[in-house]
Amino acid sequence: MTSSKRISDLDLAALLCSRVCHDVISPVGAIANGLELMEDPETDAEMKQTAFEMVKSSARTATAKLKFCRIAFGASGSAGSFIDMGEAGDVAQAFVGTDKVKLEWSVARENRPKQEVKLLLNMLLMAIAGIPRGGVVTVAAEGRSFTIKAKGERAKINEGLASALDGTADLVNLDARLVQPYYSALLAEASSLKLTMAMEGDDTVAVIAIPVEAAAAA
Repeated sequence: MTSSKRISDLDLAALLCSRVCHDVISPVGAIANGLELMEDPETDAEMKQTAFEMVKSSARTATAKLKFCRIAFGASGSAGSFIDMGEAGDVAQAFVGTDKVKLEWSVARENRPKQEVKLLLNMLLMAIAGIPRGGVVTVAAEGRSFTIKAKGERAKINEGLASALDGTADLVNLDARLVQPYYSALLAEASSLKLTMAMEGDDTVAVIAIPVEAAAAA
């Protein structure tokens, strides 16, 4: 991605913050609504129990999303420059859940450079976006190459996401949704990896990152 195809650091920070807020506003709002119901003197016991369960579920969801965003978009709180892939897999599993998408994380539990782990989690977001009706997502790593495949009904690659990834998007219109693939491309570049998305058949979206030198040789 050339410098002429980049937004300012301030705009990138603002859009990433907007993305994180977008991810957590729903469960946080549900927690607030549940607490209001529980505090209402006119709410009966059954409704209060329902509200309590909603608060617990939403709190778990908000926590999972924040932990994921902390690694995928933030400094992750790590004192060093490496992150345990096992920890990243646990965070990813909690983030994905089990409602619509089944996550199969086939990555060795080892320390990896922080930028590579952040990239992998962002690749996961891109893959999930390709299966709006849910499905199965497999995550694999071999050496410094990462492959994520999302298989599901009506799988597709969003045109806006693809253009943000390959640097052809109109950056003036970059929003909190499209900043994520744009940021993924920056992470790949910083890790000397080539990041691509492609359809495999009619039902699978593949997101792949390979070393730049391997991509050039191919």
